[in-house]
Order: sequence, then C-alpha cells, then structure tokens
Amino acid sequence: MWNRIFYVPMLSKYIKNKIFRTIILPFVLYWFEAWSVTWREEYRLRVFESRMLRRIFGPMWDKVTEEWRKLHIEELYYLYSSLNIIWVIKSRRKRWAGHVAHMGACRDTYRVLVGRSEGKRPLGRRRQRWKDNITVDLQEVG
Repeated sequence: MWNRIFYVPMLSKYIKNKIFRTIILPFVLYWFEAWSVTWREEYRLRVFESRMLRRIFGPMWDKVTEEWRKLHIEELYYLYSSLNIIWVIKSRRKRWAGHVAHMGACRDTYRVLVGRSEGKRPLGRRRQRWKDNITVDLQEVG
C-alpha cells in the first residue's frame, strides 16, 4: 500500500522524501542496533534504499543521449542529502554499544550482548556476533 504513494504524481519529491525519512526508515530500522548484520542483509538494505530513492526521484533526462535514464547511486545520495542506510545502522549500533558499556556486568542486557555462550560450538565458520560488528565499526572510525 505505501509503495503506491511514491508513484502519485501530485505529491512533490519533498513530501515523498519526508514520508520515506519519517515513516518508512524508522519502520525498517527498528531495533537494528541490536542485530548482528551480515553482508547479505547489508546488501539487501542497500538495494531497498536505492529502489525507494529511485521511486522518489524518478528518472532523469540525459541531455547527451536524449533519453530517460535511471539515476546512479551517487546522484541519488546527492539529491537525498542524507547518510546512507548502512551508516545510520552503524551509528545507531555504536550509540547502543555506549549504552551497554555503561550498564555494567550486573545487567542482563550486558551479559547477553557481551557474554559467551556455554557448550560446544557447531561445525563450520563462526556466526557473526554483535560484538564483532561493533569492533569492525570502531576500526572504520579509527
């Protein structure tokens, strides 16, 4: 249902952009700071964001080829003038890590997110943990 809103020509790009930022993004990113996001999920979120932005801003008339064309992702981010969805998730995750670090070892949230599970580990590659995502995010920042 909300998908049809972006095809209504009477709504301006400004209103569509506001709807995307205030309603759809918080809905999609609800409690993402506590998830351990894999590469596949990051890719799917990027695809979702680029599709939504292409629906909001529509095609662009290319003066050189004199045809309508899709906007490239850099052009979309320039028009959108906000951080991409992955950076939003990483900033929220770092903020949540600060909250968890201040909780202390006596709180259940701290024990669940930082603690180790007991028992045998299954065969194969280790699953990516929330703690691993935080260390990668902090290494990117420096």
